[in-house]
Amino acid sequence: MKFLKNFGLVLLLVIVLVAWVMMPWQGALAVAVLLGLWMFLFRSGAQARSVTAVGISTLTQRLGSSAVIVVGIAGVVGVLVALLAMAEGYAQTLRNSGSLDTAIVMRGASANEVSSSLSREDIVQIEQAPGIARNAKGEPLISAETVVAANLPIKGGKADESGSAQVRGISEAAFVVRPNAKIVEGKIFQPGLREIVVGKGAVRQFEGLKVGATLKLGNQPWTIVGIFASGDAMESELWADANVVNDAYKRGSGRNSATVKLENPAAIKAFSESLENNPQLKVKASTTLDFFAKQSEQMTKVLRIIGIVVGSIMAVGAVFGALNTMFAAVAARAREIATLRAIGFRGLPVVVAVMLETTLLALIGGLIGGGVAWLIFNGFEASTMAAGSVGKLSFNLAVSPGLLWEGIKWALAIGFVGGLFPAVRAASLPVTTALREA
Repeated sequence: MKFLKNFGLVLLLVIVLVAWVMMPWQGALAVAVLLGLWMFLFRSGAQARSVTAVGISTLTQRLGSSAVIVVGIAGVVGVLVALLAMAEGYAQTLRNSGSLDTAIVMRGASANEVSSSLSREDIVQIEQAPGIARNAKGEPLISAETVVAANLPIKGGKADESGSAQVRGISEAAFVVRPNAKIVEGKIFQPGLREIVVGKGAVRQFEGLKVGATLKLGNQPWTIVGIFASGDAMESELWADANVVNDAYKRGSGRNSATVKLENPAAIKAFSESLENNPQLKVKASTTLDFFAKQSEQMTKVLRIIGIVVGSIMAVGAVFGALNTMFAAVAARAREIATLRAIGFRGLPVVVAVMLETTLLALIGGLIGGGVAWLIFNGFEASTMAAGSVGKLSFNLAVSPGLLWEGIKWALAIGFVGGLFPAVRAASLPVTTALREA
């Protein structure tokens, strides 16, 4: 019987945790409302409310042991939310780089711009495809672009420490195709000259990127004439005239990709079908929103896995801390609980009362951990090699409401696991045994 009872508890624990992980905040709110109604409308609920009130009123007498639960869970939630905020910030930065009314064209089967190549003839064919928006002169809004790497000294690093920056050769339409990119200091480069503009993200990452400074790219000196901001992944790049970049890096007349402005979001279908059905082309088009979303998938998964693994390891320690604390609390209140059961209190109200006490401590810990993570890490700047590129991507950690809710869910799950077994023991211990142990 004891084995079956323990097996049933473990099975219940697994079912509840699986359901809890999948539950949105609306579901949790509904559960809380139902629990509140039960506690105020039913006799057993009223008993649970009374026992809970007594337990909570004694928390001030057990500050040390209660703090073990709160601090342990706050640490788990804080670390978890901070790590997941890296994945959220990375994905958000790349998502901001795309839109539904712009498309990117690359060589068929190319996973990214670096592995793609387009000839001059390909670009001429792409310009004639239906669905491309045109300017007042009737010219297609397309930016055929080259992507190359440059090693630059890292800001704050050692004298010989350098990092990879992505240099993008663009056409005159690039700022029209990407309207969120704006020059915030200096001016745009002059076509045909070795002039370059740098993103604000690159300025934060690398040393010496300021207006008027000189860079050596492709063994040639380049002058920085402007700084631009875009609020997305492009902000980590350096932009220059595509023809000059190709000459400096001996790339001929080809390009890596072409980004176009569409007449409207619905035009992507006609545009992509026209290119794919053209026997002279072997290219594939997709909206920039889809393209950058796919670019972020793998790195986002890796960062989330790291966060969950680290959080799980810490959660195990927090669970044991909660178990020890609650077992000790139940033992200290054994006489009180036995007396309540002797005068007619059922086992369920006792279980719920102990669980609510643990849940309250877990909730406090989760709120503290999530709050600290939001205060310290929301907007915190980080950088990493961007997927499918040759340069580092600068991004800000994003502690979103969704991540805070995820942290709270972890906190309450730890509280549930840490309180379940002590609660069941308190409710199932024979009254005579409890009185004798006390």
